[in-house]
Amino acid sequence: MTKIEMTEEIILAKKSKGLSWEDIAGKVGLSPVFLTSACLGTNSLKPKAATKLCKVLGLSGDVLATIQEYPMKTWDFGIPQDPFVYRFYEITGVYGETMKEIVQEKFGDGIMSAIDFSLDIDKEEDPKGDRVVITMNGKFLPYKSW
Repeated sequence: MTKIEMTEEIILAKKSKGLSWEDIAGKVGLSPVFLTSACLGTNSLKPKAATKLCKVLGLSGDVLATIQEYPMKTWDFGIPQDPFVYRFYEITGVYGETMKEIVQEKFGDGIMSAIDFSLDIDKEEDPKGDRVVITMNGKFLPYKSW
């Protein structure tokens, strides 16, 4: 089974059971963002979490095996050269579809404004190494019908 086939089976099961990513993540014991990214094929799950996911959604043994495989984290775009900027490119490539899935599940079909938008960058001191905290806050813009 490919990661694409795995994702299709997971999405069908999710829809048929009427569960949100948060519902599933709560039952599996992972964050909704990480679980969704694994289900979309950009991350893998450890055996215990994979088994819980398959039990919650009634998924096949093929999904159980495939979701534990390490993904190829690639996408087709020009690659930024600056290491700091590259990290955001990497984050978008790995979590972009996950963010879209969760935002649209919560708000509906639309986008986040980059005009009515704020970005906060904070430092969180940590004995294991200081952390960068980035908060993006944008107005939700629903697509309209006409």
